[in-house]
Amino acid sequence: MQCSWKAVVLLALASIAIQYTAIRTFTAKPFQMCPIPNPLNCGLGQEAEPFERVCDEYPYFTYNVSRKTHILILATTRSGSSFVGQLFNQHSDVFYLFEPLYHVQTTLIPRLAHSRNAADRRVMLGASRDLLRSLYHCDLYFLESYIKPVPSNHTTDKLFRRGASRALCSVPACDAFSPGETNIEEGDCVRKCASLNLTLAADGCREHRHVAIKTVRVPEVGDLRALVEDPRLNLKVIQLVRDPRGILSSRIETFRDTYRLWRIWRATGRKPYNLDLTQLTTICDDFLSSVSTGMSRPPWLKGRYMLVRYEDLALNPLQRTKEIYDFLGLTMDKNVVDWIQNNTRGSNELLAKHKYGTVRDSAANAESWRLKLSYDIVDYTQTVCQQILQELGYKTVRSLEELKNMSLSLIEDKTFVPFL
Repeated sequence: MQCSWKAVVLLALASIAIQYTAIRTFTAKPFQMCPIPNPLNCGLGQEAEPFERVCDEYPYFTYNVSRKTHILILATTRSGSSFVGQLFNQHSDVFYLFEPLYHVQTTLIPRLAHSRNAADRRVMLGASRDLLRSLYHCDLYFLESYIKPVPSNHTTDKLFRRGASRALCSVPACDAFSPGETNIEEGDCVRKCASLNLTLAADGCREHRHVAIKTVRVPEVGDLRALVEDPRLNLKVIQLVRDPRGILSSRIETFRDTYRLWRIWRATGRKPYNLDLTQLTTICDDFLSSVSTGMSRPPWLKGRYMLVRYEDLALNPLQRTKEIYDFLGLTMDKNVVDWIQNNTRGSNELLAKHKYGTVRDSAANAESWRLKLSYDIVDYTQTVCQQILQELGYKTVRSLEELKNMSLSLIEDKTFVPFL
């Protein structure tokens, strides 16, 4: 059938509109895209060539020419993620956000946060990925859908741990401190900066070359594939792991009500019959799934995944941080070096007073769980988490004497080479 000239004009206009929308979607930076075929071939007896086939025949490169590198710190609760987050928060070129997915969790029914139900998990992950993608594009308005009460005129005082981000305590988001002031306490920021204007915060985000986000609310790296493969983001994932025995010990000390039955077990030597074992098994299952994905080196993770043990970072913070920055292709500036030197020599007494802080004697803290857990709990943890302990290079103990012998390190000298 012959196409009328009106149909040709309409198709041409539609094509222009589609291309304009695509250009706006990919924002400001040019990308080399797959050639777009003619939507219809108006010759007699000929059909339009499928778009997918054309793209297969003409390999395309959706390349972020700005080479902005964005960072996601993938971790679990009490694994040292706040410490690692500060390694980016202190960098002058990095806009850092502390746990923005907290708002997704609290809005989409709190019970979904630790649900193992597949449907619940898909709801959480879908919303989380959408929010992360928007935040990496400095679209902070997207957060408003999850902050309660809803921000008025894009202003809120309910952003979770706002003071943990230097960028949100600095101009243009806040003018309460002098530009040269680097050691801003989280509490001082919250008190002096008042409500956060998300418009100004977004302006500050766009002034930085990179965005780094820390989250303990994504179970494993496979859940991030859609973001990692998004060429507009140039996203790299730092997966932080820690000895599950250390994580459990830290959670028992920090979340005293939630882990009350574990404390009873530790104190009495008798395991309560109604102990929630998923509080331990979930850690090891998620670690094993995520690390197995990363170590299998799928093509979509090439150059975009680095596994970091908390213990290695605690024992040698400057060297390990440099390795992380080298992997990211970024320069570790003086602010980061100064922060490491000032925050890895604290006393354990100070650490006990500030369980959510980042000042600590990092070397002593790496295996301090050995002095806090009973041998029964350690032995049970080693049985449940045997596979991931072996995978990550954590040694097991076979007696109380071995457990308390601090001169015997339980951390194997194991190198995890980034997938480049």
